[in-house]
Amino acid sequence: MDALTLHRLHFAFTITFHYLFPQLTMGLALLILVLKTMALRTGNEHYAHAARFWAKIFAVNFAMGVVTGIPMEFQFGTNWSRFSKSAGGVVGQTLAMEGVFSFFLESSFLGVFLFGEKRLGPKAHWFAAFLVFAGSWLSGFFIIATDAWMQHPTGYRLGANGEIILSSFAALFTNPWLFWQYLHNMIGSVVTAAFVMAAVGAFYLLSQTHREYGVTFVRVGVIAGAICTFLMAFPTGDGQGKNVAFHQPATLAAMEGLFETESGAGLVLLGQPDVEKRRLDNPLIVPKALSFLTYQRWNAQVRGLNSFPPDQVPDNIPLLYYSYHIMVGLGTILIGVMSSAAFALWRGRLYGSRGLLWMLMLMAPFPYIATTAGWMTAEIGRQPWLIYGLMRTATGFSPHVSAGNTLFTLIGFMGIYTLLAILFLFLVQREIEEGPEHLEA
Repeated sequence: MDALTLHRLHFAFTITFHYLFPQLTMGLALLILVLKTMALRTGNEHYAHAARFWAKIFAVNFAMGVVTGIPMEFQFGTNWSRFSKSAGGVVGQTLAMEGVFSFFLESSFLGVFLFGEKRLGPKAHWFAAFLVFAGSWLSGFFIIATDAWMQHPTGYRLGANGEIILSSFAALFTNPWLFWQYLHNMIGSVVTAAFVMAAVGAFYLLSQTHREYGVTFVRVGVIAGAICTFLMAFPTGDGQGKNVAFHQPATLAAMEGLFETESGAGLVLLGQPDVEKRRLDNPLIVPKALSFLTYQRWNAQVRGLNSFPPDQVPDNIPLLYYSYHIMVGLGTILIGVMSSAAFALWRGRLYGSRGLLWMLMLMAPFPYIATTAGWMTAEIGRQPWLIYGLMRTATGFSPHVSAGNTLFTLIGFMGIYTLLAILFLFLVQREIEEGPEHLEA
């Protein structure tokens, strides 16, 4: 295996593992704020204890995100030095802002929220929760702004030696790619948190422990999840899909397995791409649906892979195709699960329905899988570009870091992250077993 492939695998592994944690903290930050708002409005300490319980899980998750996120910053220099040298003047701005403006805000007030409840009044403690939420979502904004610029670069100029120089902060932060990607990502984080909260609540109800808190967690998780799963599909998923269609049409063709340009292109539900024969095997297609969803015209022409030069087409079409369809398929299932649970909640039958409670509990891992597939779709879809239209992936890595060195560190990271995952699961399992009621004591 060559050095470039190993560099890509190394970064893919570290960033995939890392993002398991921020997606929960960003979503939980909003749900904790909701619980604190309920406590402030009702004066019921039950909601305050519920918020504090989730804040402890948030803190463990946040710490894991920090530990696994810091090495990624160094990887820009160790594994992707040419990219850093060329584009550091742009991406360095947003990454520095994420650290200075949002990470410090989130981490500082997380400490205030966890340890300052007895010293602060209810309103001040609510404000601390709000600042944790603001810092968390601001952090997401700066990171997404970085990725959005790599997907659709704006506000830059080329220097005398070919370096990429930021020429407009306004253009960087009003990037048309940024708006929908940010909303889609952040709402996805709320979906993850909602399923996790509902799963813990369902566990308490099924095990007949901490029942009062189980009811609260299921109710808040199901309501938030029902709203946000629909928002994931429309308008945010639709908006992000149009980003891809208009700015990366070759990516759209690969995602849909569309090998030939078609007027009235169909939407593929099932099928296996055969790249060598340029076709889909065993396709199940909704006629003309892709043309309508993309251009709002049933007979609109959608460009196929045959209309692009081979060096402009994503370099792993099967993986991109399957990642996209896993994301969409799981997203549809998540909508169905939360819709069923919300209907049962409205009818007053959810808390006594063991089948639905088991379903909520067992669905907890699937938002993580869907989100991972979504990020794989975004990043594999950008290939063969590291910065779309400006720098190819093959020219951005560190040429003096050998394949052997990269493989050695990748194996090391895998071992360390396995231990971290075990530690994380142990700590979270201990918090769930103790439950929120020990906080009351």
